[in-house]
Amino acid sequence: MNYLDNLNELQKKAVLHEKGPCLVIAGAGSGKTKVLTTRIANLLQLGVKDFQILAITFTNKAAKEMRERLEILKPHNECFLGTFHSFGLKIIRENALKLGLNRNFTILDSDDVLSLIKKILKEKGYDTKEISPSYIRNRISFIKNEVLTTTEIEKYFNTDVEKIAYEVYKEYNQKLKFNNSVDFDDLLTLPVKLFKENKEVLEHFQDKYQYILIDEYQDTNEVQYQMTKLLAQKYKNIFVVGDPDQSIYMFRGANYKNILNFEKDYPNATVIPLIDNYRSTKIILDAANSVIKNNKERKEKNLRSNCGEGIKIKYFKAHDEKHEVTLVIEEIKKLLEEGFKKKDIAVFYRTNAQARVVEEQFLKSNIPYKVVGSYYFYQRKEIKDLLCYLRLILNPKDDISLRRIINVPKRGIGTSTINKLEQKAQSLNISMFEAIDSGKELKFKELITQLITASDNLSLTQLVDEILTKSQILDELKMSKALEDELRLDNLMEFKSITASYEEQTGSVNLADFLEEISLVADVSEHKEDDDEITLMTMHSSKGLEFEVVFLIGMEEGLFPHQNALFEQDGIEEERRLCYVAITRAKKRLYLLNAKRRMLYGHENLNLPSRFLDEIDSNLIETTNLKMDNEKINKDDLYSDTDIDYQNGDVVMHTIYGKGVVIKVEKSFVTVAFNKNFGIRKLMKNHKSLTKI
Repeated sequence: MNYLDNLNELQKKAVLHEKGPCLVIAGAGSGKTKVLTTRIANLLQLGVKDFQILAITFTNKAAKEMRERLEILKPHNECFLGTFHSFGLKIIRENALKLGLNRNFTILDSDDVLSLIKKILKEKGYDTKEISPSYIRNRISFIKNEVLTTTEIEKYFNTDVEKIAYEVYKEYNQKLKFNNSVDFDDLLTLPVKLFKENKEVLEHFQDKYQYILIDEYQDTNEVQYQMTKLLAQKYKNIFVVGDPDQSIYMFRGANYKNILNFEKDYPNATVIPLIDNYRSTKIILDAANSVIKNNKERKEKNLRSNCGEGIKIKYFKAHDEKHEVTLVIEEIKKLLEEGFKKKDIAVFYRTNAQARVVEEQFLKSNIPYKVVGSYYFYQRKEIKDLLCYLRLILNPKDDISLRRIINVPKRGIGTSTINKLEQKAQSLNISMFEAIDSGKELKFKELITQLITASDNLSLTQLVDEILTKSQILDELKMSKALEDELRLDNLMEFKSITASYEEQTGSVNLADFLEEISLVADVSEHKEDDDEITLMTMHSSKGLEFEVVFLIGMEEGLFPHQNALFEQDGIEEERRLCYVAITRAKKRLYLLNAKRRMLYGHENLNLPSRFLDEIDSNLIETTNLKMDNEKINKDDLYSDTDIDYQNGDVVMHTIYGKGVVIKVEKSFVTVAFNKNFGIRKLMKNHKSLTKI
């Protein structure tokens, strides 16, 4: 097989790169997955052992696609192709004892983490209504992902609430260790800690994985960056693929500067730009290029299309958010008549809050659709309960799971009993499960003990049946007449199809492996991929996808770019990268829409058109003038006629930020202190969103 067939010259150069650091700047639709998989196949052809190759990407979906493509090129290979988290888990499993863990440790999901943090806050006497457990969780995650030292935490965590977060962080880690558990962030931080503290282990993995390939390098955060740098420092055969223009996860800790600084980290690096786009028409690509060129922090490149000229981008200006969706629906009907399929079409929005109106209008029009990122299957209560039963069967020391299900379904075991049991366990320095010796809770212990014994002789699907029956969860839901409980029953039955599918695909009935697999499942759509439905999703969710037709709605200042970006360092550049990503998802047709008035978060706002519209060359856009709405938004609608006289200390009301106090007055602006959610904002004095009380 000639692996170089159907590759352009720059792709060939990347594939044939053998040793030393290499940076591939892969523009949107330039075939980066093809380059990665073909490079691996070529390395194998050259005699590199499959176990020496480590290929890391960010999502299970991307890893699965790479595996499938590589299997065609090189069947039955044993290369490691997976996510950062799955690789981290592999390292922890192989070195559990060195990290102070038993081999049957459990992985807590975000809900478990939140429950544990709430519990610690209460134990320490803090009111969870005043101190947000979610905020504490985010700060703990920040500490771990930024690999902060004790000195750094003490230096940078200055506010009262940050000091509380640090206090909780220390207790939280102790409880994880005691429970023989790790959280999702630990899957990255523990391997890095191990590598730094144990030279022998680091050298083992450096010698094992002599060829490292990283996909979407622009999305790496600090801990991922450190992990790959440590692994690559011996042989320096690190091959990274990415595009700084597509870095849109700054809010998750991604640092696009990692890719910009690659040549500083590896001065002898080969740099290869992939500039041929095989996805979008020239007009769509030119629009994306004309927007992104306004960013300063980037590597210059100009994508060129291999898909023909295409037709102009259509721009609609609607009266309000309902009219905006009506225009989308009218255009979709025309597209379907032209021969496009529903699954070829996607509607993108900046915030999930915009989805409600879109869904309502689609329902009224009887157009089938699916919402990507809607309420996640594994976060549903009944599924969480079932998973906690499985975790407790695997690891009876898991107090977090025990607390959740000891009274599910209701067994008359109240909070007071659970608290006493916990106190007893703490005083004896044993798990809560071990501390149970009487009362109704003893029946629960006997149930779990029976299930542990049964698990040795049952498949995963049979074990789920056994749990649902013996715990009486099934009986409780069947007896209920509530529609909600019918849906819960359906979801539990759907879970059995997941275990059956896992058993069918892997042949494994190992509970530990199955729970690890579930823990690593990304937030993927719950819909079948071949359903003929319109796709609705946020722009962030669209990363890595492509559609024949894309509608971008809400192209307004304050919505896109989002108002929060106006007050954040690098905020506008991040929003512009998001715009670039959204535009480059479209293959043949692109529609841009905004509304003169928009009701969002309970307030009606008048917004100016997005600055990104002005950045697109006007000759690429066809503006559709609508009856009764053929004018641009009149800027006068946004401002009051008189210049209001503000003084320091004046109390004001803002339509989005609520009540605030003026702390500084300038010629055209006032600086206002709002509550802790919004902080200090600089606003136009005579804007109609602001009124003096």
